[in-house]
Amino acid sequence: MKAIVFTAPDQAIEVADVELAAPKAGEVRVRIAAAGVCHSDLHVKRGEWDAPAPLVMGHEGSGVVAELGEGVTSLAVGDHVVLSWVPPCGECRYCRSGHEARCQKVATVVAPKGVLFDGTSRITRDGELVHHYLGVSSYAEEVIVPASGAVKVRDDAPLDAIAVVGCAVATGVGAVLNTAAVEPGSTVAVIGCGGVGLNVVQGAKLAGAERIVAIDVRRDKTQLALQFGATDQIDASEADAVEQLFELIPDGVDYAFDAIGRTSTTEQAIRMLGLGGAAVIVGLPPTGAKASFEPLVLAEADQRILGSNYGSVRPSIDIPALVDRYMDGQLKLDPLISARRPLAEAAEAFDDLESGEALRTLLIP
Repeated sequence: MKAIVFTAPDQAIEVADVELAAPKAGEVRVRIAAAGVCHSDLHVKRGEWDAPAPLVMGHEGSGVVAELGEGVTSLAVGDHVVLSWVPPCGECRYCRSGHEARCQKVATVVAPKGVLFDGTSRITRDGELVHHYLGVSSYAEEVIVPASGAVKVRDDAPLDAIAVVGCAVATGVGAVLNTAAVEPGSTVAVIGCGGVGLNVVQGAKLAGAERIVAIDVRRDKTQLALQFGATDQIDASEADAVEQLFELIPDGVDYAFDAIGRTSTTEQAIRMLGLGGAAVIVGLPPTGAKASFEPLVLAEADQRILGSNYGSVRPSIDIPALVDRYMDGQLKLDPLISARRPLAEAAEAFDDLESGEALRTLLIP
């Protein structure tokens, strides 16, 4: 099959012919309908995150189940699925306690080693092992994933649009509803109005937040955020975003979400908080980045800093629910999709993302 293979940060990604083995016990083969181009893949491409190479890129996508491995009873051939880059093992203490986004096996085996649960890969190229990316590798015509990483959704939902639920939507909305548990009437600031940030905005709207302040250096993105539920906007290119925030909300906000993940934006989120506020780190920085804050201020103001991995979701529960919200008109997905490109144009899709022009480009095999 065709797939997008990453070999090293200083080398261009390429469309390559790779071989995909049959699914083993507990796994399924999925024919990809669409895959979203995300900043997490861009971090790998730039060499900002450690990743085993070569690997087939992509961790956000949707498709149709084409083959079942031994023992799989939760899915059937023909099922429509959204791929989850945290396929819960169901066995570790985090999965057993309902915190599936923290799955220990994913964190220690699947993600860092570029393999599936048994410690091996299903992908080869000319006999050479090729790694999986976050247990998904959706920039390909087909994938082999653990059955828990292929989440069945309703058949009437458009497969291309719901591809973004597997990362951008689950991460952004989940950070609000699950990680922070934002209460009705709260005040919220969202730093960064890209694909994830806009989902934080609409998550805050779903939570019943009274004020939702969208912050970005691009006016077109904060304008778009108004369509997703923001009540106010700040152009961070004009003046200090924190000062502008306190002009709008003098007491500071109850929740500040960093949907970018730079040191500067994390520090801004902490400084925007009011008494009892929580800064939620959603965007992921390069490996080794460090932010600073004043502990005395944090303690005296009874404030918190929360990390949010994958929106603290339970994939089998939250992903179908998010698809239902989209189909019921409660969530916007279509405006998140900037373009659709074939696999052969993956490099151009990354260029669009890096320039800030694109929210989500879908690769369509």
